[in-house]
Amino acid sequence: MSQLPVIYHSDYVAPLPDGHRFPMPKFRLLRDRLLHDGVITPDQIYQPGEPPQAWLELVHQAAYVNAYRQGTLDAKAQRRIGLPWSAALVKRTCTAVGGTILTAKLALEHGLACNTAGGTHHAFPDYGSGFCIFNDLAIATRVLQAQGRVNRVLILDLDVHQGDGTAWIFRDDSSVFTFSMHCQENFPARKQSSDLDVPLALGMEDDAYLNCLARYVPDLLAQVKPDLVFYDAGADPHKDDLLGKLALTNTGLYQRDRFVLDSCVKAGYPIACVIGGGYGQSMEDLIFRHSLLHRAAVEVYQAHRL
Repeated sequence: MSQLPVIYHSDYVAPLPDGHRFPMPKFRLLRDRLLHDGVITPDQIYQPGEPPQAWLELVHQAAYVNAYRQGTLDAKAQRRIGLPWSAALVKRTCTAVGGTILTAKLALEHGLACNTAGGTHHAFPDYGSGFCIFNDLAIATRVLQAQGRVNRVLILDLDVHQGDGTAWIFRDDSSVFTFSMHCQENFPARKQSSDLDVPLALGMEDDAYLNCLARYVPDLLAQVKPDLVFYDAGADPHKDDLLGKLALTNTGLYQRDRFVLDSCVKAGYPIACVIGGGYGQSMEDLIFRHSLLHRAAVEVYQAHRL
């Protein structure tokens, strides 16, 4: 039996100043935890490359791409991103986009694939925001469409924050359906209009969340009939997330991921997963929360003999 494809590159981690609140080491530590716990083996790991600039420009304005890559963005634009510029961070950003593109291609081939980064859904065509520089979900969608690999795409965004950049990018595009289920009273303050937004009340717990999700996913799949689903599996709806404001447990997160993956695979829709947001006091606990996606994916992959 073939194994779940998992995408990782050592360039997913770039140095940040001490004390920075973005948990950059989590990408490497997630890979390490998955290997240590026997969730995956080294031969399941695929290594992406950086995409050509032309691919980035399928979504982002050339002036913005050039300014970011060359380190000439003005201070205000840099502050809006929230990550200090470095050549290593440019490489990290581009490699992670390449990772989501590779994840999508492998999902089409195998039915299911998981990145160990990605989900930069706050990036707009001409600026970055909320730790997001280039929108990997949008770029991967455009690359696969341009290559004739897919036509209809469903972006299923369950990060606790609305996928505002993604919603804006595809606002007039009927070939891409954007779904965002997020905490209503959370960043970004100004929401955009996804094709379907489901704002959630502060402090929502497992059962209410899962019941809400179950009301939408099967109908969405039947309605959109996508050639590919992108799943942004943010770990930040968790009760201990520093930026989340919802109250899911580890069990709730796992059941969410298992339900989404199972629904897509069972219905015959390939699904490409990214890890989205997650912030915690304890790095070890945060890594485990992110790993729930890959644990669920391995079980679904094996259950359906993909």
